[in-house]
Formats: sequence, C-alpha cells, structure tokens
Amino acid sequence: MADPKQHHYDVIRRPIITEKSTLVAEENKIVFEVSMDATKKSIKEAVEALFKVDVTKVNTLLQKGKTKRFKGHLGRRNDVKKAVVTLAEGQSVDISTGL
Repeated sequence: MADPKQHHYDVIRRPIITEKSTLVAEENKIVFEVSMDATKKSIKEAVEALFKVDVTKVNTLLQKGKTKRFKGHLGRRNDVKKAVVTLAEGQSVDISTGL
C-alpha cells in the first residue's frame, strides 16, 4: 500500500517564491506549483496534511509555456499549473524552511 504522504508530495511540487507571491502572502495566501492533473480538492487535502493548517479557498491557473530561442533554435517552455491557496485567518506557513 502506498504512503499517503507520498501522494501529497506528488500533488504539490514546490512553492513559487516571486515578488507577486510574497505580496499575496500578506493576505494569508501561498502560491504552489502543482501537478497538471491535480484538482482543487486534492490540493486542499495535501496542503492541510503537509502543513497542518486550515485551507479556506483554492484558486488554480494554467500558465502556458513561452516559445523561446535556445542557441538559435526555437524551443518551448513547459506548461505550469499554479495554485493560490488561501489559509484560515490567523494561520501561516513558513515555506522558506521546507518540510
């Protein structure tokens, strides 16, 4: 039987730390890169299980990969699915420390 925590780590790939994500962190929101087949329910369950917090809302978005040039050849970045997770009032997660 598979470890349930392993499933949560498959859903949430990594936190996204950018200027915009640090601004929304003041509003009890965290931004994660998640797997492409993750649902809002599975993202909520994974964050609650891994970080021991209460999630009130999950918003997801698909960021299409850009077409770029790599040494003169056309290439394309991968598509990314992001999740903006809103935590309950008074709760926070320090994502810089890791698990």
